[in-house]
Amino acid sequence: MLSGLKKDFTVSSVDAIGTDPRYPPTEGWPHLVDQLLNFLEENFPSDPVYGVGHSLGGYLNYLAAVRRPELFRAIVLLDAPIIGPVRGSMLGATKRLGIVDRVTPAGGTRDRRSTWRTREEAKAHFRTRKLFRNFTARCLDDYVSHGLVENHELRLKIDPAIEYQIYRTIPHDMMRHLRKLRVPAAFIGGADPDEAARSIARALDALSAAPRAS
Repeated sequence: MLSGLKKDFTVSSVDAIGTDPRYPPTEGWPHLVDQLLNFLEENFPSDPVYGVGHSLGGYLNYLAAVRRPELFRAIVLLDAPIIGPVRGSMLGATKRLGIVDRVTPAGGTRDRRSTWRTREEAKAHFRTRKLFRNFTARCLDDYVSHGLVENHELRLKIDPAIEYQIYRTIPHDMMRHLRKLRVPAAFIGGADPDEAARSIARALDALSAAPRAS
């Protein structure tokens, strides 16, 4: 997918961010941002980069660029809409009330299946899941090829327990950082928005519409 870019750019990335125990996913993702910044400092110490990321990757590029703008030429967020102040405040409230799993995809992530005997078995399983319903055959093949690792059996590269923790700790104050952004930024979103962002927005809207106790 990125082969066209390699003609003019050096393409590099952090593999499976969040799985390095030195950078665990905690509230607001400060360690994940540290992991990205350390990667850039080690690999591109004097050459600012174009930071491009999808969903989590987009958010981390945004937060990293706010903290260390000198490391970036520009950032591009793919299906990573910045959560506005109203929904952000509501998301923060769900964390304090202990119901964030109902709002984010965290609840459905924690217990998802993570092992298979063969890639064909994994592919057949994914075809039955709503999240993969609109994947093209090529896209699903890529997911099975790159999203699974072999260790006596086929396993998801990112453990569901880690993904669960990432969803539970998503920053709810992203908009607060927007005025601090000092590098050019662009957002690209599909006609059908990212599932995680859509489910969070839908749940927060439902919460705001619920009748309050008198």
